[in-house]
Amino acid sequence: MKNPWLQKNPFMSMWLSGANRMLGTARGHATAEAHRQAARMMAAQREQMVRFWTGAMWNPPAKKSRKSR
Repeated sequence: MKNPWLQKNPFMSMWLSGANRMLGTARGHATAEAHRQAARMMAAQREQMVRFWTGAMWNPPAKKSRKSR
């Protein structure tokens, strides 16, 4: 005699397939957004680093003006 708990349930299979598809799509969107944010942060960091190291070469410090009395 076969155990009824071990037989395939087509409705459960369809439900799990749909849930897996939905969660896979959500995971893909979340991963893509995380990659975009990481790329934006790295670009901003790179720009800040370049400004720091090249700022002294291109922007001379402003001369202090003397106030006349």
